Amino acid sequence: MIKPIGALSFSGDEMSQTINVGILKAGCIGTLPLLEFLLDERADRRDISVTVIGSGAKLGVEECREKAEIMVKVKPDLVILAGPAQAAPGPTEARNILRSSGIPTIVISDSPAKKLRKTLEKEGFGYIIVEADSMIGARREFLDPTEMAIYNSDVIRVLAVTGALRVIVEEIDRVIEALKRGEEPALPRLVIDKNTIMERRGFSNPYSKAKAIAAYEISRRVADINTEACFKVSEWEVYTELVAAGHEMMRVAARLVDEAREIEKMNDSVLRTPHFGDGSRGEKSSLIEKPRRGG
Repeated sequence: MIKPIGALSFSGDEMSQTINVGILKAGCIGTLPLLEFLLDERADRRDISVTVIGSGAKLGVEECREKAEIMVKVKPDLVILAGPAQAAPGPTEARNILRSSGIPTIVISDSPAKKLRKTLEKEGFGYIIVEADSMIGARREFLDPTEMAIYNSDVIRVLAVTGALRVIVEEIDRVIEALKRGEEPALPRLVIDKNTIMERRGFSNPYSKAKAIAAYEISRRVADINTEACFKVSEWEVYTELVAAGHEMMRVAARLVDEAREIEKMNDSVLRTPHFGDGSRGEKSSLIEKPRRGG
């Protein structure tokens, strides 16, 4: 059963519904830093309010339990749990608390979460798994705050230009619309892979699309390199070179998507899907035109 919508406001004969979206961040993946802003890029949506709670960099049981309990007390209409290592004790504890609350919850995570799909489905969670959102090269000999920021900016660029972030927004918006209608939402159960990028709209030029697919696949492979370096190799000289290689791969992917977007810009065909104030999405593909509703 769907619990009552979080907030109702009345204006004359009109009734508008505000869906309270809770975003619980545990650790960091490339999708995570801008998630709340993707849903309201101009800060003018009237149909949602957003509460963001995070555990910071750590994924310990205590951190995740505390933040999940705080989120439940907020009583959102929808929770988005974003972060890596979903099989670890901390994120698992957070999911247990959210499941007990009965609040519809979507898990957004990286490739290792694919092993948990059956469990997530059995427990009633929706999920969006982003294959190209690869693990960072977390070795002390290599990673510092500057390198961490550069890597995440490259990941975000790849996910943005390839359309992966747009897919996430579309899926979350679909759930929000169902909640606004008072319906029990069909939560997404989606793995964003190269086929998703190929099937979704976003590129009018085959060369820009090919570059985007190549970038997505390179980014996906970064996880293999960095996972090997962080968990399988013990010789520090070897793992330092491996994580450096992984970060170089992500930088190449970021450059490829830059090239893809420049092709679309030269063709005046960049797809833009801005939100209107009521939460609906517009669409336009030429710079000098107004967005059309219903995109």
